[in-house]
Amino acid sequence: MNVLFVANRFPYPPFRGDKLKIYNLTRRLSKEHKLYLVTFYEHRSELNYLKDVQPFFEEIELVYLPKWRSVLNGIPALFSSLPLQLAYFKSTKMKRMVNFAVEHYQIDVVHTQHLRMSQYTKGLKIPKILDLPDAFSLYFKRRKNTERPFFNRLIDAVEIGRLTAAETVITQYNKTLVCSVEDKMYLEKLHKTDNVDILLNGVDLETFDIDIGGGHDYSKSETVLFTGNMDYAPNVDAVHYFVKELWPEIASKNMQVKFVIAGQRPVDSVKSLASSRVIVTGFVPNIREMYEQASVVVAPLRFGAGTQNKVLEAMAMGVPAVCTHIGFAGLQIKSGQGVVLAKQKDDFIAVVNQLLSSEDERKEIGEKGLDIARSRFSWDSIAKTLNSYLTEVCEEEEHKKQ
Repeated sequence: MNVLFVANRFPYPPFRGDKLKIYNLTRRLSKEHKLYLVTFYEHRSELNYLKDVQPFFEEIELVYLPKWRSVLNGIPALFSSLPLQLAYFKSTKMKRMVNFAVEHYQIDVVHTQHLRMSQYTKGLKIPKILDLPDAFSLYFKRRKNTERPFFNRLIDAVEIGRLTAAETVITQYNKTLVCSVEDKMYLEKLHKTDNVDILLNGVDLETFDIDIGGGHDYSKSETVLFTGNMDYAPNVDAVHYFVKELWPEIASKNMQVKFVIAGQRPVDSVKSLASSRVIVTGFVPNIREMYEQASVVVAPLRFGAGTQNKVLEAMAMGVPAVCTHIGFAGLQIKSGQGVVLAKQKDDFIAVVNQLLSSEDERKEIGEKGLDIARSRFSWDSIAKTLNSYLTEVCEEEEHKKQ
């Protein structure tokens, strides 16, 4: 098949999130299909990475969208019904480029990444799939309830209504994909549709291969780790919450332990958390090394949706994780199978303290997570699932024509 991927970000380097997913899926699907890519890029320096993704694609079409242009796009959107999340990525050139690619490259099926890009593919008259990282309106509903400046909460309140309306576009696709049962049930109920299926988030078992180092060293009990992009609102809120509300009690009972916040682009409010026992690393070239040193990975998120890469990576590295309810349902596991669910503040503190005090428990929970990561969350198996969905929607369209 000729498959067109329409992405909101250039898929390299594949450190986290949107880039990681497209990179790993297309790297595998390119072995069976002819792939084409149309995507935005924000920085000229990203062009240096073309050589890293060109082997997977027959053709790559790029549209330059600097951050200042996205900000300008958002100003008129404040006075319209268009969600800011779509306005930021509004581009007449992108629309022309998508239409050009569909016609010129004889595309059989289109994979659209993110609700942001649906504005360019919803009207196409060929088989198409919309791949959502999560239910965006659910994400914003949860974010609105956190402690944030009044203006931010006001914007969120307006954005929720707009995003809910914009999400109805899912009914115009042959299939919509989300990474968790929670998001699937939410979208199907909200928009009264049955075209939503699951495409799990994955983890690169080649990069996160604990066997390279001979297995995880569970005797270490000195590092509590949080990873993620540190300009991403749920992550910023999570580390502030952990340091202010949870860490004091954990630190007082574990005098040898430090809390490490590892991730690129830490905002000033995250940098301000640094102390003798709270380490803010900034960008880490090889995040795998951070998991090797970790005793426990924490994911104390208070809003968000979908599943969390930090938790999947911890499982792949055999490191026990402690997680709030945000993203846990998407894992489709029981508490203790690599990840311990702790919804309340006191429970979270107690679980982290217990894991830090028991090498046997760290080992038991970590090894259970490792087994599940290898059997369920490999990109190889997830790419096969996407391949089946692409084939399915194409066959359905063929049957309709007959």
